[in-house]
Amino acid sequence: MIRNGHGEAGAAGRRGPVGQRAVRVWCDGCYDMVHYGHSNQLRQARAMGDYLIVGVHTDDDITLTVDGRDTYEEVKQAGRYRECKRTQGVSTTDLVGRMLLVTKAHHSSQEMSSEYREYADSFGKCPGGQNPWTGVSQFLQTSQKIIQFASGKEPQPGETVIYVAGAFDLFHIGHVDFLEEVYKLAKRPYIIAGLHFDQEVNRYKGKNYPIMNLHERTLSVLACRYVSEVVIGAPYSVTAELLGHFKVDLVCHGKTEIVPDRDGSDPYQEPKRRGIFRQIDSGSNLTTDLIVQRIIKNRLEYEARNQKKEAKELAFLEAMRQQEAQPAGDTA
Repeated sequence: MIRNGHGEAGAAGRRGPVGQRAVRVWCDGCYDMVHYGHSNQLRQARAMGDYLIVGVHTDDDITLTVDGRDTYEEVKQAGRYRECKRTQGVSTTDLVGRMLLVTKAHHSSQEMSSEYREYADSFGKCPGGQNPWTGVSQFLQTSQKIIQFASGKEPQPGETVIYVAGAFDLFHIGHVDFLEEVYKLAKRPYIIAGLHFDQEVNRYKGKNYPIMNLHERTLSVLACRYVSEVVIGAPYSVTAELLGHFKVDLVCHGKTEIVPDRDGSDPYQEPKRRGIFRQIDSGSNLTTDLIVQRIIKNRLEYEARNQKKEAKELAFLEAMRQQEAQPAGDTA
């Protein structure tokens, strides 16, 4: 799923200079509802070596061992511990809150409401404060963030340009399965993903969709290795102008419902007329709606888990502060 910053599947087996063993990197986490913050962590970890191994925790994100010790203590003492820079403005906590509050405050054209601001300061917070990992922070899009995720490659002669469009909200394995099937359609595919504006997604999805705003969805899709380019704020209807501009050879859509455009027309009318439209079955039944339903159903369990996790992390931070404040040589 992740582009890795280097791109291709063979890179995992790449070795250093002759005579040197490959640097194997271990990175672990809960990765609950994977988002571009996780993708960025894995991208950074991948850049630290030649081969990345990812460990997925059980439903408790591990910060401390049962006896209260730092789970990374041994590798830190061995000088083999490195930290990835956290991606500000995204967290699973924040995404869950957007689902539960049914607010549109996260959309790119909206201002944060007082209700959502209050939530952002308190949701799932344990008594005693908020830590820098579990909390909610403001997302700020920058060109550098896009560059970090983008492939930077233009279509080459002989490549098949395939266009797909949609919300790609809460980018999940169902989307990845779809893009993988699209990728298999050509020997040398170049996939362009068109992401609709927040207001357009809200028109055809309703409620408070999309859960992730356009800028957030852009980074999530760019992190997928099957996608070469993203159109940020693509028109809902696939027009002749769009097909000509990107020299599109094929247009694909999944098995989800195709909602008519505002004027009642079929958004895929032009590619269908040209005979270049395909509907693709990803083989996955996971949808963004299903994820949201799971979260709403398990709200209380999630809040309790989040509070427990934050309490552990705060205790760990306090222990670290005390250790750093301890005079050198003082082992009391």
